[in-house]
Order: sequence, then C-alpha cells, then structure tokens
Amino acid sequence: MFNKISKPSSPTPSARPAAPVIPPLPDMPAAPRTAGAAPSAVPTGRGLSTLSSDLVFEGNVSGAGDLQIDGQVKGDVRVGRLIVGETGAVEGNVQADYVEVRGRVVGGVQGKQVKLVATAYVDGDITAEQLSIDVGAFFQGRVAQGQRQAPAPAAVTPVAPVVQAAPPLAPKPETAPVVQGKETV
Repeated sequence: MFNKISKPSSPTPSARPAAPVIPPLPDMPAAPRTAGAAPSAVPTGRGLSTLSSDLVFEGNVSGAGDLQIDGQVKGDVRVGRLIVGETGAVEGNVQADYVEVRGRVVGGVQGKQVKLVATAYVDGDITAEQLSIDVGAFFQGRVAQGQRQAPAPAAVTPVAPVVQAAPPLAPKPETAPVVQGKETV
C-alpha cells in the first residue's frame, strides 16, 4: 500500500536514537512427537495473537488462528487454539480445538483438547474429547465427553422384504330379503 519511491539524496546519519530491540516471543511448549504421529495440538507460537494484561475487550472474539488472552474478555471466544494466561480472564463461552486455561474462565468451555493448569479457575461446563486437570486447578461445573463422530458406514440400500399378498377374501354374502316372484331387470 505504501512504497518508498526514492532514497534520500544525502546519506546523513539519522538524528533518531536507535529503537530498543524487542526479543521474540518464546515458542509454546510442544508435546513430544512420535514417529507417524499427527502434529501436536499445542500452539506453536507462529501466528499467535495476544491480548495483553492491560487490555479489557468487550464483545465476541472469533477466528481460525491462535489466541492468548492475558487481559480480560467479556464475551464469547471462538478460535482455533486458545490459551488463557495466568492474568487472563474470560466471562463468556469458550470454543476452540485446543484450550489451555491458566487463568480464569466463567462460562462454558468446549474443545477437542482442554487442559486446566494448576493456576486455572473454571466456573462452567466443559465439553471435551480429552480433558486434563492439574492438581490445584479449580473447576466447578459438569463435564461431558464429546466424541469424535465415527465415519458413516457405506451407504446400504435397504431392500424391502418380499411379502406375498394373500388372495383377496371373498366378500361375505349379504343376507338380502328373499322375494318370491319374478324379477325384472
């Protein structure tokens, strides 16, 4: 959108002081890999968005990326992978493939993998395929184990059973009054 078209004509040194070097964020710990295993569900640090501890966000947050919340969110959070930091707090429902809670969540938590670290405080129901709760974590609510849906069996065309129809029953002769005499048709 913005391009630098030309360089300054004189190579004079800049009068601005050098900007401090900001160290990169540390990568999130990854689970040990075994041969042939699927990639770890733990965030890798690439593309990780962070709401810092001095931010308060009111409203819903959604997206497909990774999010770390160190501040406060008042609303629902629906992302790919979520980490609620030790100083983080969410008041609302949380949904992600991987959820790690180190701080506070007041609301429902739903994910394929949910981990409550020792410093976690969760007040709400959890739905997860895999759930890990460390010693010292506070959890109040119900747990439902969400299961992966098994692949649908091959389509089988139902065959209707062959039923032979019974011959129709002869109608019962009605008892008609007997009339003696000749009939004219």
